Amino acid sequence: MTNSHSAAALRTRHCLRLLAPALLLAAVLSGCSFDLGSLMPEKEKPQEAPKAATATETPVSPASVTEAQTLTARGQTLAKSGQTAEALETFNRAVALDPYNAQALYGRALIYQASNQHEFAIADFSAASGLNPQKAEPLLGRANSYLAIGKVKEAALDLDEASEADPHNAQVWTARGLAYERLGDKAKAAASYTKAVGLRPRDDAARSGLARVGG
Repeated sequence: MTNSHSAAALRTRHCLRLLAPALLLAAVLSGCSFDLGSLMPEKEKPQEAPKAATATETPVSPASVTEAQTLTARGQTLAKSGQTAEALETFNRAVALDPYNAQALYGRALIYQASNQHEFAIADFSAASGLNPQKAEPLLGRANSYLAIGKVKEAALDLDEASEADPHNAQVWTARGLAYERLGDKAKAAASYTKAVGLRPRDDAARSGLARVGG
């Protein structure tokens, strides 16, 4: 590995360690509330990423499910403490054992998103959402990655669904406001930002957005 590549890898690892505590404060699908922060332009991605299994693959044994759950809990702990490289490896192991472990997929998606590997994040958020269709968090996560790579219409659709799944989630409404603001629909943007401010009065992003769209 060249010195430039080594330096780039160290910078990426350092950024992940700084961002992880805020990004992965609650990497559990059930009742999770998290702040994904500002999203930057997508960086270069590695050649391959672990894949989730399809529904036609071999059923998972109970022992594998149990071990995957243990690994997932460990991965969440590692992520919360800022050990994102170790957390990613642990989530990979959990998904390898149980491709239907939504929490491991979701946790891994947050790590990919934090490192701007948005295509990988979208794949894992999609898998987690498919396994938990009534949860807003994977939809919000996927929408934020869509916004980061300029797929604003896709983001708006996810946020419409997320707002129905969890109408009391202020982060969903703030993100929805941003999506519709980018689409040029000031009425929907203003309504979304207004909802966000009503739920969380100190939401500066929502308040600023509302001022921008004339709400």
